[in-house]
This record gives sequence, C-alpha cells and structure tokens, in this order.
Amino acid sequence: MKRLKPWLALLHPGDWLVLLGGLAVCAVSFPLAWQGGPPERAVIRRDGALFAELPLTQPRQLKVDGAMGVTVIEIQPGRARVLSDPGPRQYCVRQGWLTLPNAIAICAPNHVSLALSGGNKSHDTLAY
Repeated sequence: MKRLKPWLALLHPGDWLVLLGGLAVCAVSFPLAWQGGPPERAVIRRDGALFAELPLTQPRQLKVDGAMGVTVIEIQPGRARVLSDPGPRQYCVRQGWLTLPNAIAICAPNHVSLALSGGNKSHDTLAY
C-alpha cells in the first residue's frame, strides 16, 4: 500500500469519475456481449463430412457410426448432447448439453462432431 500512496495522490476527482464510468460501462456491456439467441439446428459431422442437420424442435436420438463404434446423439428442444461415445476419455460426453449457437462437442477418436447453429453467433466453445 505504501507504493500506491504516491500514485493515488496524483488522482483528481475527475479521474475517479472517469475510472468509475469505465467500470460501469464494462459491467453493463459484459452480459450484452454474451447474448447469442437460441440455436436452431444440430449439425452432425462424421470424418469432416456432413452426416445430418436436424432442427432443435423435437426430441430424438441419432446413432452415428464412427471409426471406433457408434456415437449416440440426443436432441431435445433447444439443446443437444453426445449421450454416449466409444472414445476412451469421453470428453464429448462430459461436455454435456450444448445450448448456445456455435457450441461444439468433438469426439475426435471416433471422428464425430456435434455443433449447434443458428441464432446470433455470440462466441464458440473454443473461445469460451
């Protein structure tokens, strides 16, 4: 704290006002930056090629034959997930429900991926 005292003495009331205003703008804009709207479709790929593109309006399960076996994808209204996968580490299964546009679950050993598309793209799971 001793090292900060000389610097704090240089700040005037207007400086504090600008600092608080900047913090307020950051606090208000943070939730707005993460809004993306609801996803509309589940895009399933096998070996990089499109396997299926399904709307997220009705419940269903889809089995995808991959390099190691069968990956089961579950779709519910507004969300989707990888229910089971033969991969050893189960990363795509542990990802859980995908609910944001541009979210993706990759089952790399089985060469299968699930992505959500539609809505406004706010961010992807790689940047999240």
